Amino acid sequence: MTTTVDDRNTIKPSDRLIDAIDNLGRQLAKVRKGIGSVIFGQRQVVEETLITLLAGGHVLLIGVPGLGKTRLVETLATVFGLEERRVQFTPDLMPADILGSEVLEESETGRRSFRFIRGPVFCQLLMADEINRASPRTQSALLQAMQERRVSVAGQYHPLPIPFHVLATQNPLEQEGTYPLPEAQLDRFFMQVDVNYPDEDAEREILVATTGASEETARQVMDPADLLEAQKLVRHIPVGQSVVQAILNLVRAGRPEEGALPEVRKHVSWGPGPRASQALMLGVRARAVTEGRLAPSIDDVLALAHPILRHRMALNFAARAEGVTITSIIDRLCQTLG
Repeated sequence: MTTTVDDRNTIKPSDRLIDAIDNLGRQLAKVRKGIGSVIFGQRQVVEETLITLLAGGHVLLIGVPGLGKTRLVETLATVFGLEERRVQFTPDLMPADILGSEVLEESETGRRSFRFIRGPVFCQLLMADEINRASPRTQSALLQAMQERRVSVAGQYHPLPIPFHVLATQNPLEQEGTYPLPEAQLDRFFMQVDVNYPDEDAEREILVATTGASEETARQVMDPADLLEAQKLVRHIPVGQSVVQAILNLVRAGRPEEGALPEVRKHVSWGPGPRASQALMLGVRARAVTEGRLAPSIDDVLALAHPILRHRMALNFAARAEGVTITSIIDRLCQTLG
């Protein structure tokens, strides 16, 4: 897939790329329909999660219990035909419970050798339920898997299946017995998606659809190979220089060392790093594809600023004392883009 540049220095997608985007758009329409038959409301949550999967990233879903986070992950696994595993994170969970371990076996001839038994991380879609309930040692077991798509056990590397995505959930209310995720791990999540209560119409639909004699179930629409092709397609979407500059301006302005805004210098303890810029570049491409457009715009940058930046920034004590929130800081950053 190629793009061309005309005399006015405007990026023009090739006919092959246009056809591929149209075809993916039809597939995604079926995906949305399949998800919508099981997940009611939560349109923004579904869209942001789809964008993350198309960009090849991981999602941190934050919301109170009972809002369908687990059901969303199960539905995505079904719709995309992905092999799914679920791990309930608890304080006594050990890294070996996620990655796997080596066991000593003895053959019939008496020869002893170690055999690696794979843990639940060896799947295509891993649901890390209540990830902040595990100890930092166990949380760090996912770092290498999320970044490198492989794990190291007893000095040996073991590649993970492709594609590989982590969809983690976190309960914002119950803080007792939890361990906040370290900054390094938060940065590995492509987006932090906040799951809010459904509106009245969606909740009415939930009541009718889930309390009857039978419930609707999702069906497979795409397979892992289709998802991999879609992820490759996203990386071929052209991005104009104005959008690239908007991403750079937004991310760099969020750093207190560089930010020209007095609010950032006064209230932000640490800001987004280069992974935030990379995530926005992939995110705006994926968002354009999901909406059937041939190139992203600055509106895409503004739409994805909150889910991509909110977990990559931290407020200082002065901000918390004055009631300043990350949301208000990101809103102010977005205003600088016009």
